[in-house]
Amino acid sequence: MKKRKQTGLDFEVDKLTNSIENAVTGDRFATEISIVTLDDLKSITKKNKWQFDWKFEFKQPEREVYKLTIVNNQQVIQGLISIEIKSDHVYMHLVESAPFNKGKTKVYTGVPGNLVAFACKLSFQRGHKGNVSFVSKTQLVQHYIDSLGAMHIGGRIMIIDTIAALKLIDKYFPK
Repeated sequence: MKKRKQTGLDFEVDKLTNSIENAVTGDRFATEISIVTLDDLKSITKKNKWQFDWKFEFKQPEREVYKLTIVNNQQVIQGLISIEIKSDHVYMHLVESAPFNKGKTKVYTGVPGNLVAFACKLSFQRGHKGNVSFVSKTQLVQHYIDSLGAMHIGGRIMIIDTIAALKLIDKYFPK
C-alpha cells in the first residue's frame, strides 16, 4: 500500500457557524454529512481545483472519507474530510473545502468547522470522548488553538479534547 508523507493540515477555519452560511447574504443552510462514494469522486479532482488526491484517500482501507452537503442537495459537495478511527481517538488525515468555498470569493463559510465538529461527534460515537488529533502546518498551530480550542502537544501535533469537542458539537449539531 502506497503511503504518503504527512505534511500537515492547512485548512483555515473561516468562521464557526451553526451550519454553513452564504458569505454574501448571511443566509444559513442546514447540512448533512455522509460517506463518500466512488461516484462522488468523479468530479473531485485536481483538474477541478481540489487540492488533494481524494481517490487516494478513498482507497486507504483504514480511512473513512465523508462529504458535507446542504440538506436536499447532495449533488454539490461543500467539503470533504478523511479520518481514521484509532484505538483512543479519531485522527484527521485531510480536511478540504470545495474550491468555490475558498479564498476571498468563497460562496459559503463554516465548512471546515462543520467537518471538524463531525470528527468530534464521531469520536464520541465511537467511545473516544470527543478526542481528535491531527498534524498541523507550523504556521497554523495558533490558528487552530484560537479557532477550534485545539491544544498543541508538541511538534506539529494538535489535539481537540473533550471540552473543546463538546463546544464544536454544540455549535454545529444542536440537540
